[in-house]
Amino acid sequence: MTQKKEKRLESDLYKPIQKHFTQLGYEVYGEVNDCDITALKDNELIIIELKLRLNVDLLIQATKRQKLTNQVYIAIPKPNYSLFSRKWKDLCHLIRRLELGLIIVTFLKSSTRMDIAITPKPFDRKKSMQQNKKKREKLLKEMEGRHVSHNIGGSNQTKIMTAYKENCIQIAYYLENYGPLSPKALREMGTGDKTLPILNNNYYGWYERIERGKYMISDKGISEIKEHPEILQYFSEQAIPNKKSDS
Repeated sequence: MTQKKEKRLESDLYKPIQKHFTQLGYEVYGEVNDCDITALKDNELIIIELKLRLNVDLLIQATKRQKLTNQVYIAIPKPNYSLFSRKWKDLCHLIRRLELGLIIVTFLKSSTRMDIAITPKPFDRKKSMQQNKKKREKLLKEMEGRHVSHNIGGSNQTKIMTAYKENCIQIAYYLENYGPLSPKALREMGTGDKTLPILNNNYYGWYERIERGKYMISDKGISEIKEHPEILQYFSEQAIPNKKSDS
């Protein structure tokens, strides 16, 4: 028979945390004025809130405790999913952003262990933005590459119109309307630096190379770009520097 998993209580988290802070010289108390755990040493006050899972209610409760001290921790049992997962990393970012601390309690077969995963400290937004400078630049570049507001914010499980796909549609549209063209001619018409890689990769199967350095639109391309009338309308209204086909 499979042994039933032992049901945990919030109070099961108390002992290992109490032991840890007591060994560090703190006076530790349970349930003081609605605080699950309080610890005091040399006028340094620590408050720890216990929960069986990390949720919004716990975060709200913990941020309220920051009115009393800047040393506020939340303590939870070790999650049953990977601590290397994107979900866990995102949760840890939120905890750091709220300037809270995090304690993980691990229940082993014969003992219980607690680890301080995050120490409460001020969150440096400027440093965080500097570390994510490339992501910001990528976001701005994607915005600059879009010409039509095709996507609806908040949509789930729907295909997203990216700047890359817009660029593919632009190239296909010009090939359909101006006949076979070289990458150079297309760039002169405003299709940008990614023209040659787009033609070579042919991700959507919209292009056919008819000879070295010259491409035409495929039947698949003619059919599928019609699914995006707003984008076709946009490119049809643009002034094109060079409409001459290669001869």
